Amino acid sequence: MTQPNFANRTLYHGDNLKFLRGINSGTVHLIATDPPFNKNKDFHATPDSLAAGARFADRWKWDVDVHPEWVDAIQDDWPGVWQVIEAARTASGGDMAAFLCWLGVRLLEMHLILRDDGSLYLHIDHTAHAWTKTLMDAIFGTKQFRNEIVWFYDDAPGRSNRYFPRKHDTILWYSKSHKWTFNADTVRIPIKAASVKRYQTARVIGGRSYVGGSSADKGKVPEDVWPMPVLKKNKTNKESTGYPTQKPLALYERIIKASSNAGDVVLDPFAGCATTPIAAERLGRQWIGMDIWEGAFQIVLDRLQSEGLATPGGDSGRLLSIGDVHYSTAPPIRSDDNEVASPALRVKSRRMEPPGPRMTRDEMKSYLIEENGCRCEGCYRVFDDARYLELDHNTPRSDGGINHISNRILLCGPCNRVKSNKLTLSGLRERNEHMGWMV
Repeated sequence: MTQPNFANRTLYHGDNLKFLRGINSGTVHLIATDPPFNKNKDFHATPDSLAAGARFADRWKWDVDVHPEWVDAIQDDWPGVWQVIEAARTASGGDMAAFLCWLGVRLLEMHLILRDDGSLYLHIDHTAHAWTKTLMDAIFGTKQFRNEIVWFYDDAPGRSNRYFPRKHDTILWYSKSHKWTFNADTVRIPIKAASVKRYQTARVIGGRSYVGGSSADKGKVPEDVWPMPVLKKNKTNKESTGYPTQKPLALYERIIKASSNAGDVVLDPFAGCATTPIAAERLGRQWIGMDIWEGAFQIVLDRLQSEGLATPGGDSGRLLSIGDVHYSTAPPIRSDDNEVASPALRVKSRRMEPPGPRMTRDEMKSYLIEENGCRCEGCYRVFDDARYLELDHNTPRSDGGINHISNRILLCGPCNRVKSNKLTLSGLRERNEHMGWMV
């Protein structure tokens, strides 16, 4: 595993993408986070609360919120992710596609910095749940999906006579690989008295009598529906900060207990009012938080003190000193291979791209048309419209091909699908010759 290049108890202030890209690969045990949900509304903290002034707009527009660099990177190295975004644009509109692209580039970096035995818990609701699940399938792989946890809160306000009242959020749990941490005994809950009685009643199986033992006393591992009350945002609730989307500590403590061990690194890239960092500190984990809100660092300090975890000057070594919590607006400096969100299939041999400014995908396409005309390099067909041609790699990325213009070609749609990420251009031409598809 790569060595961490960040300090424990650090709050990074700014856009989390640059911080995620600065963290060494494979150094984080658990990511537990609550990003925006694409609810198309603005959120504000209560004016007289600890989080007064906190606000964010959960609205997304393709022309405003999506950078061409993200589009180029996803199309080049993560075609499955791009297909999800394009499908969302067709089925749900450009705003949903913009949200998924914005979230997707960050999820790609989270995937990269997780350890091989690490996990990601992502909090979402009905607004974008289906598309987010599909996006995560494309990034992590469907076989790494572990649970869809339903956080059920029937005490939340809101009733309807037009549809069933919406009283739950969803937490999607994916592991990085087939190895992951799950501490069942740390999250057990009591078994109902009636169930204990049934469990302890003698049962006859195969002619032999069995009676439940002490397992009932240990309780049970919670199912994937977690009934937990929402956090009441009022002055009498010690835990409440007034932050508009604050989640209860109990919810994130269960996640951290289940999927990390003492001393492990827990990350929240959307730290907000610091629920994940506080839960991690209470449970003896290392933590890092990231948030764009300027008050995020102060609220970490305030909550550490209100929870009795820190004092301004420490307490004979038993409590944290406020000086033990770090603040940074600069990303960590990577000491590993300096890659960002590399392809799902690592290239066989890494080749450095030539120095100098990089062309965008649109610039590459225009350059190749100017050089060769509107011709497919796979079958030599000439088209009267550039829309029929797609930019691809000569040598596939999975074989060490680079993203530079020197490794770029234009193909028609059928040729591009045949070539996929397996054939070189010469291999595609051989296939077309064999099938009689060449002009």
